[in-house]
Amino acid sequence: MPSSILFVAACLIWGSTFWAITLQLGDIAPAVSIVYRFALASSVLFGWCLLRGDKLRLSWAAQRWTILQGCCSFGLSYIGTYFSEQYVVSALVAVLFALMVFWNPILSRIAFGTPLTWRTWAAGIVAVGGVVLLFYHAIAESLRDALAGGEGHFILGLLLALGATIASSVGNTLVVKVRQHESNVLLTMAWGMLWGTLLVALFALARGDKFAMPTTVPYWGGLLYLSLFGSVIAFACYFTLIDRIGTQKAVYIGVVTPVISVLMSIRLENYRPGWMEVAGMVVCIASVAWALRSPSAPAPRKTVELEPLKKAV
Repeated sequence: MPSSILFVAACLIWGSTFWAITLQLGDIAPAVSIVYRFALASSVLFGWCLLRGDKLRLSWAAQRWTILQGCCSFGLSYIGTYFSEQYVVSALVAVLFALMVFWNPILSRIAFGTPLTWRTWAAGIVAVGGVVLLFYHAIAESLRDALAGGEGHFILGLLLALGATIASSVGNTLVVKVRQHESNVLLTMAWGMLWGTLLVALFALARGDKFAMPTTVPYWGGLLYLSLFGSVIAFACYFTLIDRIGTQKAVYIGVVTPVISVLMSIRLENYRPGWMEVAGMVVCIASVAWALRSPSAPAPRKTVELEPLKKAV
């Protein structure tokens, strides 16, 4: 499947998950919802691998990196994201996640010696600026509330969101290490989601959260969408892009995602953006176009063949 289609698919799916997550808010604890989401996604992936005749066992060399990658990408990142939004508006969390356009190349530099070019920094600055414009009013209101002594632990929310972005970037970097030992993307995703699920489950148990079963149709609908589309398909597209074009470019999906969310809000919730929000969307798209057209940095390793994934995605 062409990289352009994978990029667009991941953007559209993750851009719509913001609305799907709202269907899970209510009686079920956030950590428990994360467990349900990735437990279901992992089960689907393992089942698909069995149907293809794949062996489910990974070598220890691949498994040890998969454990680390899964705990970062599907465990720590989602714990930080879900709980940060109890204290700060989701718009500010989206801006902090845009900072991954810096974290990814920095970590790639540390892990693999990938060069940091001026275009990397320039495109990243433009991207973050666009996201700030897009959510300027929501961020300003949140900051005013915090300065006025409003309820909630604003600094804690910022730290949780920042930790979530760093965990995601670490997970993205570890994907490259996993792929050096195992070329089956779907199988390593299944294991990674399983390890992430176990970590979040332990966190939920430590908090005393109840593993109650959802009873509403909207919750189940949101869960199925987040598990099958938001987890299985979107992450398969994303991790394949990391292998093909590198983390420095694949991460710009996180810049387009807020734009998609706003466009959906215009369509479904009668949201009417002002000139600043429109300018933010234009700047975001421009930064992505610039970043994706820039020369690719030298790959840290030889790219492996991903024929099984091409047939499955």
